[in-house]
Amino acid sequence: MADGTTKFEQYSEWLEDRSDVAAIIMRQWLEPVEGKDAVIFPPTYVKPERGQDDWLGYNVDTLADGTKICQIDSVGAQANRMEPIFMRAEYKHLVPQVVVTAGDYEVNLLEAGHRAADAIVRFSALAEELERAFLDVRKGDATTLAKIAPTSFVFGAWDSRGTQVKLPRIVRSVIRAFDVQVLHRSAQYVPAIDYVEAGVIDAPEGKPQQDAMSELGLRHAPAPWTHGGVLAAGGVRRDAALNLAALRMLAAGPGRDPLPLRRYVLGLALVAFTAPQDTVLREGCQLIPDPERPAQWALVRHDGRRDTKFELTHDAALAFATAAAREFGVGDDRRVQFDAAAANAASKQSKDDRKKSRRARKGGGAEAEA
Repeated sequence: MADGTTKFEQYSEWLEDRSDVAAIIMRQWLEPVEGKDAVIFPPTYVKPERGQDDWLGYNVDTLADGTKICQIDSVGAQANRMEPIFMRAEYKHLVPQVVVTAGDYEVNLLEAGHRAADAIVRFSALAEELERAFLDVRKGDATTLAKIAPTSFVFGAWDSRGTQVKLPRIVRSVIRAFDVQVLHRSAQYVPAIDYVEAGVIDAPEGKPQQDAMSELGLRHAPAPWTHGGVLAAGGVRRDAALNLAALRMLAAGPGRDPLPLRRYVLGLALVAFTAPQDTVLREGCQLIPDPERPAQWALVRHDGRRDTKFELTHDAALAFATAAAREFGVGDDRRVQFDAAAANAASKQSKDDRKKSRRARKGGGAEAEA
């Protein structure tokens, strides 16, 4: 794929309502930076309320044949890693930079987990404007929101505390490890001296004080048989999909050509989809592409046909995205204040009042309030 400005016609075929192209998919095999047989550490989660007596914190599923699959990076975590790339110098021209100031903090909307529906911007000077933009989406015009928070279409958003408008993810990515074995580890903290024996602090009186001393580093603190990572005998794989069917749902309002809008959002999605990812997911989990297993690409059609010769480079994606952004017209950069008064007022509402407010905003009624 050469110059992005010459590819509008080809991409437009994907974006027209009659298109039979369902998605672009990519499978990328990864390996620990230490080597394929190294231990990696998945994310840990709170123990579920029911079951899982042997819970160690990892999201591990056991298949019917006994093999185990472990989630290494969730769909939400992947989205939150990809979206902030649009703050970088080489990509920031593609999207409006919306910054909310809250006290001593400044938060770019690209860093907010719920995007255009996040509390940081819902309780800001942009609140009413964003609410109208969500309601416009419901009425069949995604242009307003695309001028403020276009990545909300790329990575999805749900205005669950307001209009209830849901934006499906166009880009979806997840990392899993296959045929895993869960390991354990133990640790023992030893204080620099025996503070009680040295006579510099009093002996503990009962278990609560013993625990407090351990927490403060004044006493031995054992940590036996905790989570110790996983070995992935079946490898680690990133599965990503760019949902063209969802992208074709975007409309620009009655009588308006939706293709410039769809090309713009597609350009952002392609850039996010192809951009090199950070290798460090968390402590003990640094993953790099497996040089022996190149990424597999496919253009998938609704009838099941797969064009496995399809390939997309990041340079081509960026060229197309830049041309599409120029055609559509990127929204203005904004700097707004967090509305502490509105946030405090909302937090003091009763549960029933919050429900009434959500119902009003869902219908776009005049009684909708922050």
